[in-house]
Amino acid sequence: MQNKYSDYIIYVDESGDHSLSPTNLDYPVFVLAFCLFKKEAYTKDAVTKLKEFKFRHFGHDMVVLHENEIRRDKGFFKNLKSRELKQQFMDELTSIIADEDFIIIATVIKKEQFNPKSDENPYDIALKHCMEMSYDYLKSKQQENKLTHIIVEKRGKKEDEELELEFRRINDGHNKKNINMPFEMIMSHKQSNSAGLQLADLVARPIGINILKPNQENRAFKIIKTKFCVDVEGNFDNIGLKIYP
Repeated sequence: MQNKYSDYIIYVDESGDHSLSPTNLDYPVFVLAFCLFKKEAYTKDAVTKLKEFKFRHFGHDMVVLHENEIRRDKGFFKNLKSRELKQQFMDELTSIIADEDFIIIATVIKKEQFNPKSDENPYDIALKHCMEMSYDYLKSKQQENKLTHIIVEKRGKKEDEELELEFRRINDGHNKKNINMPFEMIMSHKQSNSAGLQLADLVARPIGINILKPNQENRAFKIIKTKFCVDVEGNFDNIGLKIYP
């Protein structure tokens, strides 16, 4: 029997606030990152490596890796305040991301320069680009006629309802090809301990930091940029990474 589900799954996370008012002057960007995993590699590699990593550092695998908490030494990560421990932890985590086989499609909104139409907001703009590029990538892998799930974190009743509405609108034809896309969105709780959601969380902010401070040393971005979706010539601008405006 032919499988109706695609060979891929997409995990999504964001960095920054998609609201335009007020703008956080320390981080005036919004980043939406889609991470596309081939299911076979994801289950055999990413999930196993993250579990082993957590057992090694915490003795259990109930820790949810959140970039914000790691950076601020909060929660489970408060024991990483020693520079040596933090460096070892980050080196191992960075190595896991480097070794994983997945594709990144991201959108960055520079909020201070963004001049939307009356019915647009940064999240909707970012979502549309990421969905369109994900469709093109999946089509290149002969997956366009199979159902691909997009996993996002729950944020709140109002936000989730708005996201669901916009997702349906794009998926049902409000896209550059005016076609019905083969996507289904699944909203997951933050504490679901999904390896894919945690990896998406870890890539979103380094992308934003690179846009804000391109000359700053950014080891994570050096790895991330090798995973962007590219065209036939190997370019990721406006494909794997779209920046507005």
